[in-house]
Amino acid sequence: MKSTGNHIYATLMLFTGIVLAVLGLIIGQLFPIYMSQFNAEDERHTKHAIEQTTKQWAISDDERKALITAVVRDDEQERVEKVAKQIIITVFIVLVGGYLFTMFVSRKIIMKYTEPVDAAIKMAQELSKGNYRARTYEDEFNANLPLSNTLNMLARSLQDLTTTRKVEDERLKTLIENMGSSLMMIDREGNITIVNRVFLERFSLEIADVQDKVFRTIGLPETVTAFIDHVFLTEMPYRKQIQVTHGTETRHHEAYGAPVIGDHGRWLGVVIVLHDITDLIRLEQVRKDFVANVSHELRTPITSIKGFSETLLDGAYKDEAMLLSFLEIIHKESNRLQMLVQDLLELSKIEQQSYAITLMPTSMREIVIQGAELTAQRLEDKNMAFNVEIDHDVMVSGDANRLMQVVTNLITNAINYSPENTVVTIRLKEDETYGILEIEDQGIGIEEKEIPRLFERFYRVDRARSRNSGGTGLGLAIVKHFVEAHHGKIAVKSEVGKGTNMIVAIPKSS
Repeated sequence: MKSTGNHIYATLMLFTGIVLAVLGLIIGQLFPIYMSQFNAEDERHTKHAIEQTTKQWAISDDERKALITAVVRDDEQERVEKVAKQIIITVFIVLVGGYLFTMFVSRKIIMKYTEPVDAAIKMAQELSKGNYRARTYEDEFNANLPLSNTLNMLARSLQDLTTTRKVEDERLKTLIENMGSSLMMIDREGNITIVNRVFLERFSLEIADVQDKVFRTIGLPETVTAFIDHVFLTEMPYRKQIQVTHGTETRHHEAYGAPVIGDHGRWLGVVIVLHDITDLIRLEQVRKDFVANVSHELRTPITSIKGFSETLLDGAYKDEAMLLSFLEIIHKESNRLQMLVQDLLELSKIEQQSYAITLMPTSMREIVIQGAELTAQRLEDKNMAFNVEIDHDVMVSGDANRLMQVVTNLITNAINYSPENTVVTIRLKEDETYGILEIEDQGIGIEEKEIPRLFERFYRVDRARSRNSGGTGLGLAIVKHFVEAHHGKIAVKSEVGKGTNMIVAIPKSS
């Protein structure tokens, strides 16, 4: 692209050439007229001079006329040729010299004033492309210095603004993407303009599925759509707890929606934030269940002890058989009460953050054998049998006493929830990282929906059988905490009517 100076220079030279050409044409047209007038005047003076001179001579008039004619004709032709030649050469030289001089001077003047303008135009084009690092040169002797200074100041300001905007955009993007809540911004037409990663993951969506799409068309749960509609209709901040069902999972959310107001009070759309409070709801429910269960578990033995003791005080102690029976019941319920208090204290202790166990190389084979021996009597009472599958010993990093509690608790549960004449299978194996213990029974089994709650405090699959077996309902909760204290894992596989397999993985000793 030609510069502004080149455009101006070419235009000026064209105009100058045309002017000089017209001037030469005019001179060429006026030259014959001027020479005719000049020759006529010169001829008149010449004739007059010859006549004055020849009057002194003794010649006739015919001879004088012939002399005048010859002199004037020869002199006129020579003079015309000479003058014409001189004028043509002079005009050509003047025109060419003037044109060259004009070219040189014009080039210098035009470039001096247009080069800064061209640089400014080029800089403005770079700014329009987003290159805010572009600068134009500044010359203190240049008449366009204010323009260059102003453009450079503008470029520096735009660069600073762009840098600030990029930093702010990056911070905002980082904040939106890493906030724990789902965020969605919808414009006034109902199109989704902004969503964060948490929102996409929570509803199993991709950014292409929601960006610039109407929120009603992307398959959001009905409760979320209804909440957004309410915010749109009222154009007021709104807060509500809603349940969101996605697939087979139902989660609780604290939903907050508010209108987005721009400059001059213009309504731009709404912003929706969904804060997942499922864990809080679950913990609150666990707390309520715990209080209710503790009250119930304590009330039962206390009521029995109080009732039988009152009966004895009313005179039943005189009947020796009744006295012994009631004392046996009171002793049994007091033992149950003692076990419950001990388990509660144990659970409270291991749930503290400061709780730690001493890890050392431990033989899982010995733990399993001792656990089987401790529960053998209970096994014989139900005419059941052990099936032990241990190919070789596995050394794990653990606390022998705590692991013993885990094993005996799981074996006891397997016996309690199995019918008579069945088998409890104990397997010991390993992988690259863990020593794996499996305790499988042939009992009543557990429904799939109940497995996630199996390790909650006081949760019972079969309440009547659990209470009759003497359990407190805290055993599996304690087992889970002990396994986690060993940095291990516990899993459950079960089928109703066929049995349950408890799988415990403890890190191997290095």
